[in-house]
Amino acid sequence: MERTVSGRAVVPGEATGIVLRSRRTISLWGGVDPETGRIIDPRHDRCGASLAGRVFVYPGEKGSSTGSAVLLELARRRLAPAALVTGSLAPVATLGSIVAEELYGVAVPVVLVARDDLDLLKDGDYVCVGPDGIVRHG
Repeated sequence: MERTVSGRAVVPGEATGIVLRSRRTISLWGGVDPETGRIIDPRHDRCGASLAGRVFVYPGEKGSSTGSAVLLELARRRLAPAALVTGSLAPVATLGSIVAEELYGVAVPVVLVARDDLDLLKDGDYVCVGPDGIVRHG
């Protein structure tokens, strides 16, 4: 049975991939290794996991605006997440996503969903992110 989560496409695009679900906010700057795509913040619940090609579902971002450059570098190295699904506005990730598409042709859709709906997206789910902000899974 297909299930859907409706969100708002902050950076529209289409993506498919396996969910990497986090219960913690993240700073891309200092929290993700731009050379490997792995989460390196030892306090993060997904430390050691790779964002590359995954649909990263997380409650929000924290930290430095330099995180945009980390997402940009991940895109350049072809290690960017397939999409970002977040429970709060993510201006740093949004900027990185927009620039990555302009510079490298790498689209990283950013979808804002209600925080309660994040729990509907489980770690390991295979999902499709639509340009309309709807995430289909199941």
